[in-house]
Amino acid sequence: MLQELENDNLKEIITEKSKVVVQYGASWCGSCRIMKPKMKRLAKDYDSVTFLYVDAEKLPESRKLAAVTNLPTFATFKDGLLVNQTQTNKEENLKALIDEIANN
Repeated sequence: MLQELENDNLKEIITEKSKVVVQYGASWCGSCRIMKPKMKRLAKDYDSVTFLYVDAEKLPESRKLAAVTNLPTFATFKDGLLVNQTQTNKEENLKALIDEIANN
């Protein structure tokens, strides 16, 4: 399941959950809107990973955790630390990023 953050509390969540994948996006970003359903689909395949969507414009503290400069950015966190990130609009690249933390 893909959960949309309402509050700027990503730091708390990545500390609580061992494996987290975050899509940073914005309402005006076309590629973000294209990737969101793909992220939702992938979220169903990984029970051990928490999937989050962060509006990068509304939640600046959460955005800083991955030093986001382009959208969409996808970031993986494990045990509270940033593992990797990518800017992509290809589902296979996103899946490879998720597999890095899901299978370890």
